[in-house]
Amino acid sequence: MADFVLINSIIIVATLFVIFGVFLFFDIFKRNERYGYLAYIVALIPINVLWFLQVDVLGVYLILFILWIFCLLRDLYGVTKEKKEINDVVLFLVLGVIIQIIITAILPVSIDTMQTNTVEYWFFYFPDTYTSTFGIESWVNPTMLIAFRVTASILIGLVIVPLLVDIKGEDVPLPVFIIIIGLFIPPFLYLSFVWLPGAMPVLTFLMSVILFILLLLITKSGKEG
Repeated sequence: MADFVLINSIIIVATLFVIFGVFLFFDIFKRNERYGYLAYIVALIPINVLWFLQVDVLGVYLILFILWIFCLLRDLYGVTKEKKEINDVVLFLVLGVIIQIIITAILPVSIDTMQTNTVEYWFFYFPDTYTSTFGIESWVNPTMLIAFRVTASILIGLVIVPLLVDIKGEDVPLPVFIIIIGLFIPPFLYLSFVWLPGAMPVLTFLMSVILFILLLLITKSGKEG
C-alpha cells in the first residue's frame, strides 16, 4: 500500500510540474494571450504539494526560487525584445510572493505536519533556518543552505538589475530616491537575513547607500541644462 501511495504522489507532482511547464512555455503556442505570466502563480501548486508531502521545507523553497528564475529569464528575454514590460513581470512575481505568504498562514495551521522545521512569524510559517543566536539549525543541510542563498540572490538580482536598467538615464529628482530605495528595502532585508541575519540592519543600510550612489550615477535630475 505504501508503494502505491508513493507512486501516486510522484505522478501527481510530476503532472503538476508539467502544467507549470505549459504556462512557462505558453508563448510557443502562439495564442497571443498573456497567460504565460500565470507561471509565477502556477509554480506554487507543485511546490506546496511537495511541502504537504513533507519534503525538506528549505528544499521546497529552493525549488520554488529556481522555477521563478526560469520564469524571470523567459520574461526578461521578452523585455529585451520589447515584447514584454518589466512592470508586468514584477507585478506577477510579487503577486506570486504574496499568495505564497498567505498560503504559509493557512496550510500549516490546518496540516500540522507542514509545521515541521518551520518557525511562526506572526501568522506565517517560514523555514526555521537559524537559531536565536543566528547559528544554523541542526536540521539544515549546509550544502542546500548555500544553494538556497545563491538562488535567492540570483532571483532578487534578476528583478533589481532590469529595474535599474529601466530607469537609467531617466529624470529622477533626489526626493524620489527615497521612494525608490524604500521599494528595494524589503528584498535587501531578505538578502541580509539569508546571508548574515546577525547583521541584517547594517547590511541592509549598506546596500541602500550603495543603491543611492548608483541611482545618482545612472539617473538625471532634469535640471542639467
